[in-house]
Amino acid sequence: MTAIRKDWTRDEHILAFNLYCKIPFGRQHSRAPEIIGLAKLLGRSTGSVALKLNNFSRLDPELKARGIKGMAHGAKGEIEVWRDFEDDPESLAFESERLLAKFSGRKLEEIAEIDERELPKEGLERERMVRVRVNQHFFRTAVLSAYDYKCCITGLAVPELLVASHIVPWADDPKQRMNPRNGLCLNALHDRAFDRRLMFFDQDLKVQFHPELKSRSNREGLEWLLNYEGLPIRPPRKFKPDLELIEAHAAGCL
Repeated sequence: MTAIRKDWTRDEHILAFNLYCKIPFGRQHSRAPEIIGLAKLLGRSTGSVALKLNNFSRLDPELKARGIKGMAHGAKGEIEVWRDFEDDPESLAFESERLLAKFSGRKLEEIAEIDERELPKEGLERERMVRVRVNQHFFRTAVLSAYDYKCCITGLAVPELLVASHIVPWADDPKQRMNPRNGLCLNALHDRAFDRRLMFFDQDLKVQFHPELKSRSNREGLEWLLNYEGLPIRPPRKFKPDLELIEAHAAGCL
């Protein structure tokens, strides 16, 4: 007998999108442990889940520009979820993590690696803090995975020393808080320089430093930081930085 194909639900599309954001691009195949794990949660084949993730690739502007495609037509559900994320990334990201906790039988705090000792016991303040921390965890994972967990300037590959740095700061534009194209994977020192607007990127995504930093008389220890000036970033495999956001950040540095 031929197996009956089961249509993907919206919740399943959201969970597939969640994994699409979190998994490095080279692991979107049926042998990847992450694909196997989601397939078990959904009761679907690993091939079906891998195909769904690859179908999300056709909606990613950076991957489309590189000629990477999923199935020619894909599914309406993929488009709807992608558009919902573009319209309200904070809500969709949180919903995807909530669904992951529900389907896996785990606590939301565990999914987001939150130390519950740092949270109020209960109430609206706890709910607010959990939502913020969940979304911050989602953003960090999405950005670092896009760069294969390597600093886009130095190639440093120690996760504990990497930061998912916002191009437009978290507080400046709520709509961009969860946008992976508003993120860069930087080591902690270059992230600090970027955050303090002592470092920026030009339209060719080459590293530039503020003249004030380069003119410091005490340059001890600065050489390592400044040696990367003029070099292009190591491009991500998905979620390429938004050049308009890069330009807005650079404008605030000059």
